[in-house]
Amino acid sequence: MLLSEILALENNFELFRDGEFSSLGLNISEANEKLLSFIESEKFLSQLSKSISCVITTKEMAIHIPENIGVITSDVPRIDFFNLHNKLIENKDYKREDFETEIGENCSISPTAIISNKNVKIGNNVVIEEYVIIREHTTIKDNCIIRANTVIGGEGYEFKRYNNKTIGVTHIGGVIIQENTEIQYSACIDKAIYPWDNTIIGEYSRIDNLVHIAHAVKVGKRCFITSKTTIGGRTIIGDDCWFGIGATVSNGLIIGNSSSVSLGAVVTRNLNENSKVSGNFAINHDKYIDFIKSIR
Repeated sequence: MLLSEILALENNFELFRDGEFSSLGLNISEANEKLLSFIESEKFLSQLSKSISCVITTKEMAIHIPENIGVITSDVPRIDFFNLHNKLIENKDYKREDFETEIGENCSISPTAIISNKNVKIGNNVVIEEYVIIREHTTIKDNCIIRANTVIGGEGYEFKRYNNKTIGVTHIGGVIIQENTEIQYSACIDKAIYPWDNTIIGEYSRIDNLVHIAHAVKVGKRCFITSKTTIGGRTIIGDDCWFGIGATVSNGLIIGNSSSVSLGAVVTRNLNENSKVSGNFAINHDKYIDFIKSIR
């Protein structure tokens, strides 16, 4: 799709330099796609991923965009970017191709579970208990267990304020639950925003009761995420991580392999491999314990 072709969809744009894109994404997004993103400040130019082929920006910023990147201008690039996404979801070349739901062999699925009749793939030997809801664009691979009342593939929480109104951003990405994963009671796993993207739960991971995993989170293998933990959108979690009861992880972070987040901890920055953190805001666990001892 050419930038010049979308001017008919959105009259807020002016063409500065034509370019080609196949999907939308944030400036840091990595995808096997040519992505259209938005830039509102020079400080974000250094963060442009190799996947970005076009941008929406202001007239003042347009001259600073590298010449190999297509440019359209707007008074409000961020808002017009998400409005464009919401319009493109009706375009068959933008969204995922539909298919009839597929269910594998030897599955045990409660008659009260609600599974979309299209765009769901369920592998072999999968258990789906009572009142589970599985939305479109969800893949559940072999030997998984989904406990009662869990919702997989629901609409994520992404809203923008503009002109005294609230704009909802439609989610058309997916969820992938890898092999041998168990998700316990009343968990909520949201789908990703963009059609090329997925929320992923790695194989042999265990998700406890009342856990919320937001859009486009990537959870590695053999992770334990215990009750009432919240993982903010786009966070990437390595293998063999552990999250204590009621932990909170902010959006867009990277949590290294074998990290441990103590109960109630609030994580607001990236964690290196083998980190162990506690507190609000979370710091190194040993430093946190020393601090607690010092105020007794």
